[in-house]
Amino acid sequence: MTTVASDRGVGPLLRGWREQRRLSQLELALRADSSARHISFVETGRARPSEEMILRLAEHLDVPVRERNALLLAAGYAPRYQESTLDDPRLDTLREGIEQLLHGYDPYPALVVDGAYTVVAANESIGVLLSGVAEHLLTPPLNAMRITLHPEGLAPRIRNLREWRGHLLAQMERQIALSRSEPLRRLYEEVAAYPLPEGTSDPDDREDPESYPYFALPLRIEHDGRVLSFVSSISTFNTPMDVTVAELAIETLLPADPETVAYLRSLRG
Repeated sequence: MTTVASDRGVGPLLRGWREQRRLSQLELALRADSSARHISFVETGRARPSEEMILRLAEHLDVPVRERNALLLAAGYAPRYQESTLDDPRLDTLREGIEQLLHGYDPYPALVVDGAYTVVAANESIGVLLSGVAEHLLTPPLNAMRITLHPEGLAPRIRNLREWRGHLLAQMERQIALSRSEPLRRLYEEVAAYPLPEGTSDPDDREDPESYPYFALPLRIEHDGRVLSFVSSISTFNTPMDVTVAELAIETLLPADPETVAYLRSLRG
């Protein structure tokens, strides 16, 4: 994904972000130490905001880093945030740290995805979940959402598929609202259209929920004659100054019951 200048001008773009965040001009002005009059002039093109003003407004509007560059370009300024490739030498230390984190999380599954859920790194324990996934879904670039929800992916083995699918689609909807990412929207439309595998039960048809009183919605997946249960945790980087880093997310799957813990540990030998 590349940042490009908009032909709409910075004013309409800022107004769009403000309206999406459901803030009035006065509310934004108070947060950004400005005035409603100045915000109005910026949005209508009567005043050209400085780079600092654009970045300050973007901060208070929670605009993603990639879109902050787009705002700057629309106002005639150079992008402020670099967009490195993951193999850039500048990211060597970051990459090494991520690899150590993933390795240290074994024997529990963990992976790293970018803003469109492309898998950029994973530990060996992810292989436990990928058993039986169709080869075409495992051909790089791997996409975590496709692998999970495709009828030839994990979907047929997920015991609570309707619930887990609903959780993932809602997560993507929130991200689309935040980032306005067209690649992410296209991915959402694709995976939301996947048919449910035959035999997929409704939530009310599952086994007694009291049989697994989890503290969060688990991913319950069949593997080698048993059911493994995980809860998902997602981490991102604070105050990133690089577009690529800003869009990385580390997902760790924490065992949700003692049986899953024991099985995964047994695989280590």
